[in-house]
Amino acid sequence: MQWLAFAGAKIAVPVGHTPDWDFIADFHGALIRVQAKTSRSRRNDRWEVTTCTRGGNQSWNRVVKHLDPRCYDYLFVTVADGRRWFIPARRIDGGTGVLLGGPKYAMYEVEPGPPMPLSDAPELAV
Repeated sequence: MQWLAFAGAKIAVPVGHTPDWDFIADFHGALIRVQAKTSRSRRNDRWEVTTCTRGGNQSWNRVVKHLDPRCYDYLFVTVADGRRWFIPARRIDGGTGVLLGGPKYAMYEVEPGPPMPLSDAPELAV
């Protein structure tokens, strides 16, 4: 959301659960639905990003929900070292995930942000 806001977008977050997108951005007069993902996982010098859900917070019922490109407009990804991508949904080719950091999605990489903390614990100011 920060990257889009700095680019001039107005951000709206849903009230309640939305399974297909995480927030909406009013970007230069166009409303776009954004699905956001993060990753700390690497495979073969690429960032591995899961683009499916396997049961959410409940125990897995063997149902895999894939992202449907008709239900969101852009995928925004942030990875552990701070690199970020803003990829049109119609360009996502992966079934359960995509690999970022190579040439395939290079044109959609945007300005990097700060690296992710090493743990999920909040950082303490000293």
